[in-house]
Amino acid sequence: LSGSNRNYFLTRSPDSYRNFVSKGLRCLLNVPDTEVYNNAHHSSGRFCFQSSQPLGEKITSFQSSSLRQLLHHFSAWNIQIIRSFSTSPLFQAAPVPLFWIIVKPAQKLFAIILGRSIRNWWKALPPNKRELFKESARKNKWKILLGVSSLGVLFVMFYFTHLEETPITGRARLLVFGKEHFRELSQMEYDMWMEEFKSKMLPETDARYQVVERVVGHLSESNKEIPQVSALKWVIHVVDEPDVNAFVLPNGQVFVFTGLLNAVSDIHQLSFILGHEIAHAVLEHAVKKASLVHFLDFLSLIFLTVIWAICPRDSLAVVGQWIQSKLQEFMFDRPYSRTLEAEADKVGLQFAAKACVDVRASSVFWQQMELAETIQGQPKLPEWLSTHPSHENRAEHLDRLIPEALKIRESCNCPSLSGPDPRLIFKLNMQHLLESSKDQETPNSAKRDLSEPKLDFP
Repeated sequence: LSGSNRNYFLTRSPDSYRNFVSKGLRCLLNVPDTEVYNNAHHSSGRFCFQSSQPLGEKITSFQSSSLRQLLHHFSAWNIQIIRSFSTSPLFQAAPVPLFWIIVKPAQKLFAIILGRSIRNWWKALPPNKRELFKESARKNKWKILLGVSSLGVLFVMFYFTHLEETPITGRARLLVFGKEHFRELSQMEYDMWMEEFKSKMLPETDARYQVVERVVGHLSESNKEIPQVSALKWVIHVVDEPDVNAFVLPNGQVFVFTGLLNAVSDIHQLSFILGHEIAHAVLEHAVKKASLVHFLDFLSLIFLTVIWAICPRDSLAVVGQWIQSKLQEFMFDRPYSRTLEAEADKVGLQFAAKACVDVRASSVFWQQMELAETIQGQPKLPEWLSTHPSHENRAEHLDRLIPEALKIRESCNCPSLSGPDPRLIFKLNMQHLLESSKDQETPNSAKRDLSEPKLDFP
């Protein structure tokens, strides 16, 4: 829910996307299209969202005609491939510091020039002088080792002297950039977004805007005892775009796309998603991510210089540089991003619990995202290739956190949850859908033309 690239959950056809959401996920939970708006718009005081419907009414009985319609909309021949869902850009949740944009390429260019100059200088040396340098290095190996060790100690000292405690969680974090300076740069990021979406912003009178405003206002009011929450002024922006996305800038600017409002099944899911995004801003993940990446990039300059110095040809040095960058990305950058996402899920769930939201709906949202990818036959990439946890692991992680969140909810004197567990509703509907699809396919299996592609429906 984190860089400079904006990789959103996009569809190539808005109509296909709307069909998928309205005919598919909403059908599974039997939630009317306007419920998410009406619940929030007509609520007063604290949001105590409850479900009074009996279990029997919640479980939708799929008729064969509606099942055929559902199959039609989920068919691989009629729906565009949906990209992996994320809230906030995937690679970086914060604007990059301005000086980093200029200094970072200059640092790498300097390391490449230095390493290449060392290699050319060594090649130009006569053989006798090379031997003299090798002999001198052997005689002074302890001095060289001491110098390298001293450099390493300096980096370690720099790391531990720039550690601070994370708000709420208390986890140690590396901070290289000043927070005030970073907020100024987030204002530049805000201006960029506003320029891009100035013609697509919903007015404050729009019901969808009011939903987001009420949810964010309720979340912030319910968690106002946290200094980092009360210190920020949360400003709402709803963008009329089909992207299923939302993000919060470090200065409290909240951006929500209408595609996300269409994708969530109820107000509880929306509250958790926005709580997750608010957690990113409160925990200052943007600063943490930029600090770690900049620290690692500075360390990598040493290895980059060595690579260009020892590789006999420029082509080999380019390959070595690429390998080094990928190792850094998959061993440090992406695992750290996944750690931040898990932390935001945990804190966002606590925010939602204090706001008397049904926190059990949080894992259902990611199960729906997992279902969407499975129905469309999208390949499941290993989690280590992504900056985000997989939908399945994310739902499991939230399930483990839900008991603690329910205790927090109870301690805030929230009304008891009268409705059935939404996780159970989702599971029962999935079982019913599986049985219905099997019953429909069995009589027609003998008549099916073997030349036609088979629909692999889960």
